[in-house]
Amino acid sequence: MNILSIQSWVAYGHVGNASAMFPLQRLGAEVWAVNTVQFSNHTGYGAWRGQVFGAQLVRDCVQGIAERGVLPRCEAVLTGYMGDAEIGEAILEAVSQVKAANPQALWCCDPVLGDDDRGIYVRPGIPEFFRDRALPLADIATPNRFELEFLTGIKVATLEDAKAAVTALQALGPRCVLLTSLAFPDMPEGSIGMLAAEGGKFFRVTTPELPISINGAGDAIAALFLFHRLQSGDAATALSKACSSIFGLLRRTSEAKSREILTVQAQDEFVAPTQVFQAEAC
Repeated sequence: MNILSIQSWVAYGHVGNASAMFPLQRLGAEVWAVNTVQFSNHTGYGAWRGQVFGAQLVRDCVQGIAERGVLPRCEAVLTGYMGDAEIGEAILEAVSQVKAANPQALWCCDPVLGDDDRGIYVRPGIPEFFRDRALPLADIATPNRFELEFLTGIKVATLEDAKAAVTALQALGPRCVLLTSLAFPDMPEGSIGMLAAEGGKFFRVTTPELPISINGAGDAIAALFLFHRLQSGDAATALSKACSSIFGLLRRTSEAKSREILTVQAQDEFVAPTQVFQAEAC
C-alpha cells in the first residue's frame, strides 16, 4: 500500500506527518511524506520555531515523485494541516495528478480547522478552502465535531444531529465520513464516541473517556481510519480497528502522564490493540 501524505511536520513530538507516518509504516504501508511546514514542536506549546513552506515546494516534491513513474501505484492521498491557504491549490493539483494516474486512488481529507477549546486556529482562507474547494472533491473526510458544525452549519448535540450533519457533509462530496469527539446525553457517563458513515449506513463506537487532551491524536486517527478503510473496503471495520488502536495509544500516553503522544513507545497498539471496540450500526 502506497500513501502520499501532505501535512505538517514537527521535529519534537508527534503531530501532522510526525503522527500519521509511523503508524502507517508500522502497519506496512509505504508513506510518501510531503511536509507543509517544518516546526520545532507543535503550536499547542504557545511557542515554536520553524517556517511554513510555500505551495511551490509542495508542487516540486509531488512532481519529483511523479517523475519517478510511481503515481499509478499510489492508492491514496492523505492531507491535514496546511499552514497556508495557497498550499491548498498545490494539494488539489497533487490529488488530480494521483487520480489521473490511478483513478481508483482515494483522497482522505482531514479538514483541520480548530476545536472547542481554541475555536478556529488556522490562517484566514483555510476554513473556506476546505468547505468550498477540498471537500467537494474528497472521498473520505475525518472532521471532529467542532469542524463538522462549522462545515455544515448544523449544531451537533445528539446522535440524530450528528447523522444529519454527516449526511449534509456527504452531500458536499465525501462519500465516507469519520466523525470524532462525540459526547451525547444518551451516552454512558465518562464515555466518548466516534461515528462513521458510508453508503447510507451509520456505525458508532463508544470508549471510556481518558483524562487526556493531547495534540496529534486526530492526525493519527485519520491515518489509521484511511489505512483500514483501504485494506477492508468497509467503514465499520475501519472504525473499529482505528478506534481500538487510538484508544490504546491514548491510554498508554495518559498512564505515562506524557505531554506528547507516545507514538513510538505504544506502537504495538497499531498492530494488535490491547482492547478491541466493535462498531455497531446506529
